[in-house]
Amino acid sequence: MKRVLIYSHDTFGLGNIRRMLEVARHLVESSDEVSVLVITGSAMLHAFRIPPRVDYVKLPCLSRNVEGAYGARNLDLSLSATVRLRANLIRSAVSDFAPDLILVDKKPFGVEDELVGTFAALSGSAKHPKLVLLLRDILDSPATTTKIWRKNAYFEAISAYYDQVLVVGDPEVFDMRREYEFPPFAAAKVQFCGYIARQRGCQDRATIRRDLGLTDSEPLVLLTPGGGEDGYQLVDAYLRGLRELESTQQPRTHIVCGPEMAQAQRQSISQAAETIPRLSVQGFCDDMMSVVAAADLVVSMGGYNTVCELLTCGRRAVVVPRVKPGQEQCIRAQRMATQGLLHMLHPDHLTPGALLTAVHSELAALARHDPLPQLKSLNGLENTTAAILKLITPAASDLSTERSYRARIHTQSTSKEGHSWFANAMTANAH
Repeated sequence: MKRVLIYSHDTFGLGNIRRMLEVARHLVESSDEVSVLVITGSAMLHAFRIPPRVDYVKLPCLSRNVEGAYGARNLDLSLSATVRLRANLIRSAVSDFAPDLILVDKKPFGVEDELVGTFAALSGSAKHPKLVLLLRDILDSPATTTKIWRKNAYFEAISAYYDQVLVVGDPEVFDMRREYEFPPFAAAKVQFCGYIARQRGCQDRATIRRDLGLTDSEPLVLLTPGGGEDGYQLVDAYLRGLRELESTQQPRTHIVCGPEMAQAQRQSISQAAETIPRLSVQGFCDDMMSVVAAADLVVSMGGYNTVCELLTCGRRAVVVPRVKPGQEQCIRAQRMATQGLLHMLHPDHLTPGALLTAVHSELAALARHDPLPQLKSLNGLENTTAAILKLITPAASDLSTERSYRARIHTQSTSKEGHSWFANAMTANAH
């Protein structure tokens, strides 16, 4: 049995952990000889269905503010103490689980460099797992990302430690090798896998629409702010827009608030639903694909998973992307709007009137049966799984290369420079 360990740092929203659980699910469904251990700080992991041969280690939660600064979310600990606790748990899990491959989500050294100690321990171990970095299509603006990656030596980390960099995106939408100025030695390890098509929902379209009291011909608008932690402004603008319309002009709307929306905000939305006849509200749904497939138009933010749901179902969408603490959603929405895949409304221009105008425009296009372009590169899970399975089942001819790789990693991490880097990083984490 091959063992894969997935590190997902998740501090904000549900995007990363949902994506990594999809990868875990597809891995175990594709091979009976693979088991997966997920290590994550997500506060919502327990809300998702965990497939057979997949288990998880829950790390203490971190929070992240709109400026991108981290802190302890629940424990009465400093950030450095929380990161040290997380780092020790990760190192222990890796040691005891002894994975054949470690899949690292987004940050080459983890949140606040919490993987540094694990990498140091692995460098001297007899069994060195393959290391793979998984990146979504867009991280942040080119200027911000390039600055951070150079400052934190992430390009050098790819060269020294990682066997491969898998990007679940399409270079025709955003080629991070060029946009982020990857040096040749790092760019050579990048493989674009395509966007991750979402798994079909558990319920059919007719069932969902019947439960919502819809007729077959009545268009449904789904409003979803993702996890909901920072999506209330979008929902509030939509509700105020509905109130400005005559009841006959109000589109039938269903809102899924998201599990991380504040209780007071969810309550406010539920109260609004009592006064708007053609509006229904749901707090959380663990089967969003069924709801997206039942809708005719989706109003949402621009997170990776949400956009992939839209692309998979081929749904029209009005996307109002997040612009803080990063520009990732905005860039994604801009690039896809340019290709006609969605309608983007910048949050600086978000008003009730502008939002409902965009909604009615898309509903009119739907009624005219205007064609909607389709993105073809939706084979991200298949290609990611294939790349991982290839790495953990090397051919005999690759063994000499593997021995050479391990020797190189050991030499680099035990050199004077390596000792200095790890010492500095761990000292910083200790304070």
